[in-house]
Amino acid sequence: MIDLDAYFRRIGYRGGTAPDIETLNAIHRLHPQAIPFENLDPLLKVPVRLDLASLEAKLVRAGRGGYCYEQNLLLMHVLSALGFRVRGLGARVLWGAPEGAITARSHMLLGIDLDGARYVADVGFGVSTLTAPLRLERDIEQPTPHEPFRLIGAGDGFAMQVRIGAAWQPLYRFDLQQQFQPDYEIANWYNCTSPSSRFTGSLMVARPVPGRRYTLHNSEFSMHRVGGPSERRVLRTAAELRDTLAGTFGLTLAGAAGLDAALAQITAMAA
Repeated sequence: MIDLDAYFRRIGYRGGTAPDIETLNAIHRLHPQAIPFENLDPLLKVPVRLDLASLEAKLVRAGRGGYCYEQNLLLMHVLSALGFRVRGLGARVLWGAPEGAITARSHMLLGIDLDGARYVADVGFGVSTLTAPLRLERDIEQPTPHEPFRLIGAGDGFAMQVRIGAAWQPLYRFDLQQQFQPDYEIANWYNCTSPSSRFTGSLMVARPVPGRRYTLHNSEFSMHRVGGPSERRVLRTAAELRDTLAGTFGLTLAGAAGLDAALAQITAMAA
């Protein structure tokens, strides 16, 4: 059973625990602000483990973050313990893919049935992670604490889009077929071990905070203001990278063996 008190301390939640929309909204807003998206373990060739004990040890107690399977499995355990009706779903990423490309079902999100309505939740999509659940309804713009999102029809399922400026950008497509732990274990093994995986070959970190989003791709650091301009700069040294990971992204880096060498290699490639 998950340690809810420890999780609530980690995300700074002090509200009620009834399985209602107020609780869901509050947890969904706080979780990605406190637990950043990051792929340090795949980058450092450390296996990513998805059992509950490992998720709690890393994301809750060790001050680390993780990618979609870790983030959304942890949230699923939390919501289930609170009495929500929640199930895992799978998605094919469209962000950055050529138009019409068929991508693998490599992303995880959650489906939630609540008070006669259906919602989707996702605290693990990195650069455009949701900060609120969305109603499972097509073709309506839905506000969040950050950008507006919408779901449109995509075959028998849905496509998630985010509005950046005046344009709607596709994030991923999904259907409502339930996914289970073994499905995520298989996809996770590829993503954290394959030389062809985007997670083993580059550094990716993201964190939303009120009014802005921070992202880091290798040595390029970006700050995106909600409704305003973005700022980008290149981090030139391993020390600057480490300070940004610990400071801006709030990651505890003790015990990340080989990190300094990996960061030095990233900055050398950008020089």
